[in-house]
Amino acid sequence: MNVRPLRLGLSDLFVFSALIVCGCASHPDTAQPAATTYEEDFNDPLEDANRKIFAFNQFVDRNAIVPAAKAYRTALPEPVRDSLRDLLNNLRAPLIFVNDTLQGQFESAAKTVGRFVINSTIGMGGVVDVAGRWGIPFHEEDLGLTLGTWGIPEGPYLVVPVLGPSTPRDLGGQVAEGFGDPFNLMVTGNPWTLYWIPFARGAVSGIDQRSRYIETLADIERTSLDYYATIRSLYRQRRAALIRHERENLPPPAGFSQRDDQRSPAVSMAARPAMMSQASEVSEVPK
Repeated sequence: MNVRPLRLGLSDLFVFSALIVCGCASHPDTAQPAATTYEEDFNDPLEDANRKIFAFNQFVDRNAIVPAAKAYRTALPEPVRDSLRDLLNNLRAPLIFVNDTLQGQFESAAKTVGRFVINSTIGMGGVVDVAGRWGIPFHEEDLGLTLGTWGIPEGPYLVVPVLGPSTPRDLGGQVAEGFGDPFNLMVTGNPWTLYWIPFARGAVSGIDQRSRYIETLADIERTSLDYYATIRSLYRQRRAALIRHERENLPPPAGFSQRDDQRSPAVSMAARPAMMSQASEVSEVPK
């Protein structure tokens, strides 16, 4: 039996780690309401285990991923990194098209086809985002978002080793996409059996993502009252906004995923106060 490798890897953890943009704060006189909101909104019955896995992920990040990301950023100039990211985004176009269609977003599906055709031809296989320059920007879709659009509950909050923040619905979507990705099926089937390529693809995407968030995440971790709770809060906010098809003023992605928009990871000073307020309303200070 030909078992296809999953496209789960460092990439999904990087984007989720970068989700955090601000510290969270709870005033003593509002600690109890904050805790109540946390229990109702975040459905985190596995918090003790999740925090331990989160600490493990931070250890891996500090000692392996960040050094690799810094080396990657030093070795490759920014235009080369941008071209590589455009190529990886282009490889996701078939999956994005399927999810657009399943959600009934036919205009977005048509734009996804247009992006793929333009970038795969004029854009030399996707290394140049010609479609983006012509006014057809990349947008984020995945099976977890599709299931959410259909009304399937997300389930309890999870922190997955190396992959980072997730839910059963989102994790299941990632697994299904890993097996159904046309590019993975092509390179791991006859006449090619290049099983290492999907893993290399995930690793490169993850390192590229992490290289773009080094300073941002360091600042967030340094200033956050509860780093874990802030990630959890903004992860849920971002996923809920994407299910509603809101693509403006989103919290930055916080994990290691290829699913990312084309904007800079830096958060504008104007956006920070509102996001800090949102995080403080839904975050709990650890005991």
